[in-house]
Amino acid sequence: MTRMALGKSGLMVSRLGLGCMGMSEFYGPGDEAESIRTIHRALDLGIDFLDTADIYGLGRNEELVGKALRDRRQKAVLATKFGNVRGTDGSWLGVNGKPGYVRSCCEASLRRLGVDVIDLYYQHRVDPETPIEDTVGAMADLVREGKVRYLGLSEAAPATIRRACAVHPIAALQTEYSLWTRDPEAEVLPTCRENGISFVAYSPLGRGIFTGAIRKPDDLAEGDYRRNSPRFTGENLSRNLSLVDRLEEIAAEKKCRPAQLALAWLLARGRDILPIPGTKHVNRLEENVGALRVRLTTEEVARLDAAFPAGAAAGTRYSEQAMKAVHR
Repeated sequence: MTRMALGKSGLMVSRLGLGCMGMSEFYGPGDEAESIRTIHRALDLGIDFLDTADIYGLGRNEELVGKALRDRRQKAVLATKFGNVRGTDGSWLGVNGKPGYVRSCCEASLRRLGVDVIDLYYQHRVDPETPIEDTVGAMADLVREGKVRYLGLSEAAPATIRRACAVHPIAALQTEYSLWTRDPEAEVLPTCRENGISFVAYSPLGRGIFTGAIRKPDDLAEGDYRRNSPRFTGENLSRNLSLVDRLEEIAAEKKCRPAQLALAWLLARGRDILPIPGTKHVNRLEENVGALRVRLTTEEVARLDAAFPAGAAAGTRYSEQAMKAVHR
C-alpha cells in the first residue's frame, strides 16, 4: 500500500482511506458483521485511515468502528469529528464549537470508540457563533492532555483555516471533492497547500453515483437520504447521469471500473490528497483499492478535466439549509 504524510504531522497514512459513515446511517440499512469484515479487510489490504464522526448513527458508528478495532487498534489511524449537533430523534440542531462542548464530545467519542487517544480529531462544521480560535484552542488542550494526537477541520473557509493554523497546527482539512465537486480547487486546496495541510476528500465517488450502480431513484433503498438530495432527484439526476456516461466511456477505454477511474483522477491531483471512499461491502472496498493500480497520463487527466468541468453537476451537493454550514 502506497503511503503519504498527513500534513506536517509526521504521521504516515495509507494513500486511500475508508469512510465508515454509511455503515450506520444515511445510505440504507447496514449489516454490522459485513461492516466489520469490511474494516478488517481494509486493514489487511493496508488501508489504515478510518473516518467516522460522533453524529453518524447517533454514536453507533463510533461504537461499530471501536468494536472492529478491539484487537487491532495499532493497525489503524483513527479519525473522528465533533461539532454537528443532533437530537436523540436524529433531528439536526445546529453546530457547536464552544470549548466545553469540544471537551465533552471528545470524552464521549473516546468512550464509544473504546480507545485512549484519537489520532485525528476534526471540527465537523465551523460554529459561526464561536471564534475559531476558541474552538481550536480547546482542541489543542486535548492534544496537550494526550487525548488527541492531531487536529483537523472540515468544510472550513480559507480565512478560517488560516486563523486556526495561528492557534495550533492543522494536519488535515476534510471537504467534499470529486469529479462533480471541484469547487475546493479555487481557494480551499491552495490554502491547504500554503499551510502544509493534507486534503481529505470525502464522497470522492459522488456519493456512489460514479460506481455506476445508481441509474434511478429506486436503485436507492427506502430511507436512503439521497432520495431527497438535490443531485439525485428529478431532472438533476437525469443530467448527472450523463456525466456518469462520460466516465463509463473513458473507463471502458482504460479497462478499469468507473469508480476506479474517479479515484485515480483524485489521486493524480496531488500527493497531499487523501480520498476516503465510503463503503460497507468488502467487494466494493476491493474494487476501490484497485484504483491504486490505475495510472493516468497527463492527457487522460486533461480529458477527465474537460469532461467534468467545475460546476458540471446539476443541483447543489446538500439541501439549501445544509449548504449554509459549509465553507464558514
